[in-house]
Amino acid sequence: MHLATIDWVIIALFFILTMAIGLLVSKKAGSSSSEYFLGGRSMPWWLLGISMVATTFSADTPNLVTDLVRTNGVAGNWAWWAFLLTGMLTVFVYAKLWRRSGITTDLEFYEMRYSGPEARFLRGFRALYLGVFFNVMIMATVMLAGIKIGGILLGLSATEIVVYVSVITVIYSSIGGFKGVIYTDFFQFAIAMIGMVWGAIYIVNMPEIGGLEALLTHPNVQPKLNIFPDFNNMDVLVPLLIIPIAVQWWSVWYPGAEPGGGGYIAQRMLSAKDEKNAITATLLFNAAHYALRPWPWILIALASMIVYPDVSDIAKAFPNISPSFVKNDLAFSAMLSYLPAGLLGLVIAALIAALMSTISTHLNWGSSYVVNDFWQRFVKPESSEKELVNVGRVSTVILMILASLMALLLENAMAGFNILLQIGAGTGLLFILRWFWWRVNAMSEIVAMLFSFLIALYMQFYGGDLLEYEKLIIGVVITTVAWILTALLTKPTEEGVLVQFYKAIRPHGMGWKPVISAGKAQGILTNESEKTGRLATEILMMFLGCVSIYSLLFGTGYFIYGNMMLCSIFCVLTVVTAYLMKKFWSQIG
Repeated sequence: MHLATIDWVIIALFFILTMAIGLLVSKKAGSSSSEYFLGGRSMPWWLLGISMVATTFSADTPNLVTDLVRTNGVAGNWAWWAFLLTGMLTVFVYAKLWRRSGITTDLEFYEMRYSGPEARFLRGFRALYLGVFFNVMIMATVMLAGIKIGGILLGLSATEIVVYVSVITVIYSSIGGFKGVIYTDFFQFAIAMIGMVWGAIYIVNMPEIGGLEALLTHPNVQPKLNIFPDFNNMDVLVPLLIIPIAVQWWSVWYPGAEPGGGGYIAQRMLSAKDEKNAITATLLFNAAHYALRPWPWILIALASMIVYPDVSDIAKAFPNISPSFVKNDLAFSAMLSYLPAGLLGLVIAALIAALMSTISTHLNWGSSYVVNDFWQRFVKPESSEKELVNVGRVSTVILMILASLMALLLENAMAGFNILLQIGAGTGLLFILRWFWWRVNAMSEIVAMLFSFLIALYMQFYGGDLLEYEKLIIGVVITTVAWILTALLTKPTEEGVLVQFYKAIRPHGMGWKPVISAGKAQGILTNESEKTGRLATEILMMFLGCVSIYSLLFGTGYFIYGNMMLCSIFCVLTVVTAYLMKKFWSQIG
């Protein structure tokens, strides 16, 4: 493809503005590690919520959605839509608990909640396991999307794309720190949404498609339109809906949808002004992530079924693309190649924005682990604030280099998605219960982490005859049984640590009765300490939130499909549940 001058001007302006934001906040960002990694704990809910959704926008997400739609239809998106249950649980149960902790990273939680050398090992090991290995894997899948998009739309080689994106992203994220990431996220999300919506409208109305009605009635598209899978076909229903809703959402650790919160979501909750800002930010994120963003991607994916019915059609249209990259997810980039001058530049800027937003967040988050939970904790505890910031900047560069190299080894977004799901299978329930059950200890987490990783490794090499959801269930069952037995059979966390944790966090007391009794006997806890909130109300709010956001998602879809009756029903459900949430809001503090 050959971009017009206006396209290059738009892309150049995007880069200039992004760099300018990073430079503007660079001086304050370098003043302390708290500023560099948490923005001084003074961030408002709306900025944090947009930052969360900008990070999960990602350049690989539309590729993944395209892969899901072309393979399993719109209903295939339940693979990630099911994580809304996790998200709403985090909003109404865990957001305030994270903010109360006052810690810098979610890994600091380990030495606050657990005791002994195993707690120290867990913190240090996961700093490298999550902050480096897992983080590099995530960034590599994002970079892979950039390689495919750039290969089609810009005609660049994989190496060229990796170098350009890496250099620019590292510069603004390393000098601007957390605030640089947050502010650029806001700008980048606005560009990304405008570009995607406008691009989808143009593609649907191309002569090759013929408008929305022609798209929805095309024989290639009609079988793919159902929002829910066929309830009469268990071979489809089980993997697409039952497993995600019944098992996946609570049992799997996945970045951005961690059961109980964690990772960069926890980082943003910890940086909020207060508990209410943490809760509202996470609610905004879930609403925008699940209800507002998906449909432009879905429409483009459906349109690709007309222009490129098979993967072989994509290969014929783009013979210069490496055959290893030609998968269903490449159809998204292929459809964007039809955009006219000006709009093409805006959409490319939007995709670059999504790519850079995700990578910059993961760079800052990963380096916060390396600095706070490895370097300062185990290597040089006496480090000055200036030295900590410098270590953060160096680790940012190293993480980017590792992710770039890994990106060249992956082939498609779905493969990366399944690998990450399998590695985290079975650990999710532990992350939920460690706040509610005093018996969970550091050894439980070590065993869960070890089992889930080894099972994922085994399934990768020897589980070829099993379906993906069968691998997932096996991993969940074995890992869950292993860590629960470990919790019951090994030495519990020291009583003093548990009492202090309960006093600081005030989790719901039903799983903490022995600890509460011990704390009262020692005079550390009082009856006032047991005022922890209303769990029943929080679970009700979680349910209402899920219904409200799902209804908005489905209502939007049925509006696009022209089914006004179902659209109206879901819109009414959205309004009613939102009203009920507002009514109970004051009771969740």
